[in-house]
Amino acid sequence: MTSDEPPGTKLYGVTVFISNLSEDVWPFISNITDEKAKQIEIEENANLADRDLFSLAGEDRIVLITPKPVSKEFIEYFLSVFGKKRIEVLVPDVHTGRICDDIIKDQKIMNALVTIANSHKKLTLVSYSTSPPFLKLIRALKEKGLNVYTPESPEEEDAWTVNFFGSKSGIRQLAQEGRAEEPDLIMPKGFICSGIDDAAKIAAKKYLKEDGVVIKTNKGHSGMGVLIFRPGDLPSTYKEAENAILLKLKADSYWEKFPIVVEELIVPSLVIGGGFPNVEFKILKNGRVEFLYFCGMRITKEGVFEGIELNDDVISDRIEAQMIDTGFYIGEKYSQTGYRGYFDLDFIVARNGKVYVNESNVRRTGGTHVFETAKELFGKDFMYDVFVLSDNVLPLKKKYSFGELLKLFKPILFSRKSKEGLVVVSENLLTQNKLAYIIFGRNKKRALETEEKMKNLLI
Repeated sequence: MTSDEPPGTKLYGVTVFISNLSEDVWPFISNITDEKAKQIEIEENANLADRDLFSLAGEDRIVLITPKPVSKEFIEYFLSVFGKKRIEVLVPDVHTGRICDDIIKDQKIMNALVTIANSHKKLTLVSYSTSPPFLKLIRALKEKGLNVYTPESPEEEDAWTVNFFGSKSGIRQLAQEGRAEEPDLIMPKGFICSGIDDAAKIAAKKYLKEDGVVIKTNKGHSGMGVLIFRPGDLPSTYKEAENAILLKLKADSYWEKFPIVVEELIVPSLVIGGGFPNVEFKILKNGRVEFLYFCGMRITKEGVFEGIELNDDVISDRIEAQMIDTGFYIGEKYSQTGYRGYFDLDFIVARNGKVYVNESNVRRTGGTHVFETAKELFGKDFMYDVFVLSDNVLPLKKKYSFGELLKLFKPILFSRKSKEGLVVVSENLLTQNKLAYIIFGRNKKRALETEEKMKNLLI
């Protein structure tokens, strides 16, 4: 835990983790027209940084660099769930949303990183995403003569893979090129276009012809940058539909800044992984592709990611095998081009059973902390032993302090003895009246019952 000693003094074999959630999509965030919405997005990403402790559940020695302080109470709660670990939290004096830039300008934290590096002969540095500011920080540390080891990042000359494959257009291009080699690698039919005028025209025609259309900016975030038009959402004449779409696209400047994907609307089969199954992998530094887990995603009607469901029974064996095979194929392609680190594939299962690749996130994800927590608490075969569900942004009707919430949830909190219950994974998010949590149950029924009890306690 934190102390008055120089950071890193007694941490041997330490992993330094930088929570840089906003940096992953900074070009998108910086082009949100509504200034209030922009600040809310930056604030939410900063508040979710304490959740990254749970991404590091398997580590014994942690230095976490976050945009906001993490309270002693929250760290003690984390330790009560996992047992003894040594944790230090460093916070830059200035928070701009680009935490790696903030670190470079913060002499105290830069000195702490030098101390850690000198104690170990190298500095092991990982982050939520390999962003341009993260690469800039690595250069700055190397210029100080430090040996910086980044096990979850590509080398700088290969870092283009992050934005390319993590974009809607990049994964679509890979899918088109790989269809002959991997017949199961299919995406919803669509177009990549430039400019809102063309996008509105193409989308209006597609909507009227197919009774639905989806429009995506090249790299959105948390449901922002996605427009879903279902039957009845738009006027029934071409010009009126085009104008209605154009009005939506003019509302935010990011639609003009990046390529736009216009694609067919796939109606999901909600009984299969919630309609939106997902698979996550990790590419090791030596290039080996490692499968981590599959899950069902909890997605709102508007396309906003809320959380995941983890268990061997969430997805049928057939779809599971297809997803994993496709994931390994794409992982090998990523690896060959130099990418290293986490990535996932989001899928849509249509009502006819057809499985489509929807997009790829080339970074840690909103489910990584759930997987790492479950693996630490239950072992690597947890998918067969426990049902896990999560939510990252449950709205609360009133503001709770962390202490109040723990008292309120005492009857349903996770017990190391029973191996069931609720884990609260962020304190800072409570300041925005939102709750992030993981629930463990012996089966789906038990997990859902705990979730329902939790919601009843909040009324």
